[in-house]
Amino acid sequence: MATRKKNFIKGAITKPGSFTAAAKRRGLSTAALAKKVLKKGSKASTTMKRRAVLAQTLRKLARRRRKK
Repeated sequence: MATRKKNFIKGAITKPGSFTAAAKRRGLSTAALAKKVLKKGSKASTTMKRRAVLAQTLRKLARRRRKK
């Protein structure tokens, strides 16, 4: 079994706060922007779509940590 790195998610975050800033500029929450960007037929850039997926993943991780 491969060893797990303790802070593996740190490497995925290249520009902290950029997705949140984009959401605030549009007057949306990060969750709402992620949903809008990932909707079928969205013309958002690939980078924005990746950031939306990462935002959803981080949200799920935060929920799991709160439950413990």
